[in-house]
Amino acid sequence: MSDALARPPVVSRISDLIGYTPLFELARADNGARLLLKLEMFNPTGSAKIRMARQMIDDAEQRGQLRDGGHIIESTSGNTGLGLAVVAAERGYRFTAVVDNHAAADKLRGMKAMGTELVYVDEGGDGDELHTAAREELAEDMARDQDNTFFTEQHNNPSNAVGYYDVGREIAQALDHQVHVLIGAVGTGGGLCGTARELKKTVPHLSVIGVEPKGSIAFGPPAHDYYQSGTGTPEGATIGLLVDYNLIDEGAKVGDVEAFATARAVARHCGLLIGGSAGGVVHEALARLPELAPDTVMVAFINDGGEKYMDTLFNDGWMAERNLLSPETERDVDEHLTKLRRNR
Repeated sequence: MSDALARPPVVSRISDLIGYTPLFELARADNGARLLLKLEMFNPTGSAKIRMARQMIDDAEQRGQLRDGGHIIESTSGNTGLGLAVVAAERGYRFTAVVDNHAAADKLRGMKAMGTELVYVDEGGDGDELHTAAREELAEDMARDQDNTFFTEQHNNPSNAVGYYDVGREIAQALDHQVHVLIGAVGTGGGLCGTARELKKTVPHLSVIGVEPKGSIAFGPPAHDYYQSGTGTPEGATIGLLVDYNLIDEGAKVGDVEAFATARAVARHCGLLIGGSAGGVVHEALARLPELAPDTVMVAFINDGGEKYMDTLFNDGWMAERNLLSPETERDVDEHLTKLRRNR
């Protein structure tokens, strides 16, 4: 694990650019409580998940599960796959991503551009249905009994969470350990729980809030389809071992309409493009900010940027066709942001 805040001035691998992402103050309440965003889209591939992708491969190599010329297989909705594609290209591995059309098209294009083999479980599908369980089953079957082949199995791989320890260290160092609340999306659980575990070493009273889409089952029913990509646990999928409920003080659910409206409002309000699941996190954080104690510092883990979602959440036609477009909700978020940002 690298020393936080110590990137060398010149690097020779793209993966050496991972980390050291900035904190951005989005809003401040009347009582001085602040909402800071940990902007993980400043990593290569525009996502936090390249952190854990590298860690999973590092650890597999150390255990002898991957050798020269090896084959990596993973079920992915896109961001983990992009991170693995970078590491595979750097180290000369073959990488096969088991995917479905629910993933953002630009994520799939990006993986393919880096030499990834894409295997679809819903060839020709319209992308409106999640196929998480089918993807994971196929990935496991493809890797079984194959020499020098490693199924990274991100939902149950402890290296996933370890890959985010640096996020906790970066936050602690940047804020001199003065952070009180951590809020983030819960998909595999690695990002939020890995960051929280490291932060709690020096901030033991940290409050941790997990956010998932309405329809996801990590924090209970009801289950139904949702459009937020790369987050949550859909019906039929197993909640990953990395979702550590002992670390999460509270779970919250945010619907697609609210999550997407928030991402769109943030883009117009301050020129920051964030992904749909990040929109859900920010929506929940903004709602809680005025209720926090004076001078509380809340950090929101922003997993990825919005550039990969121009065809979906930032496309009025796509949104309207799925009854997700809500100008009224966007106005409400914008008014709330205007008031809170005025206090900065």
